[in-house]
Amino acid sequence: MRTLFAKKDDVVRKWYLVDASDAVLGRLAVKVAGYLTGKNKPVYTPNIDTGDFIIVINADKIRLTGRKLDNKVYYSHSGFPGGLKAETARERIKRYPEKMVTSAVWGMIPKGRLGRAMIKKLKVYRGSEHPHEAQKPEPLSI
Repeated sequence: MRTLFAKKDDVVRKWYLVDASDAVLGRLAVKVAGYLTGKNKPVYTPNIDTGDFIIVINADKIRLTGRKLDNKVYYSHSGFPGGLKAETARERIKRYPEKMVTSAVWGMIPKGRLGRAMIKKLKVYRGSEHPHEAQKPEPLSI
């Protein structure tokens, strides 16, 4: 027997639709990261992007457990002295719920060229509308 390694041309990509309403952020991110990397497929190869496209809708209705809404802090720095900015999860979920989901998934996929290609297949939308009806996404339960 020989091990089968997937090639770029052999990968068949599907589109999945995930409804994030009342879903816990970390548990949603784990499931989405698995589908983005392709770990749900038998042809998974660590150095090839074998993952599928994921559409996440209702990102503004995502849930955090415990006291994370007030205690979890997102930091960003402009690179200039005194340029550190901090915002809590409660503030970020009001302003940028898409960024919150994307950053949670980004923490769970490989960094580098391969990870950047994978994260481009993640489409996150605040409401229940999305422009990908033509791809006929299959619903994915979380």
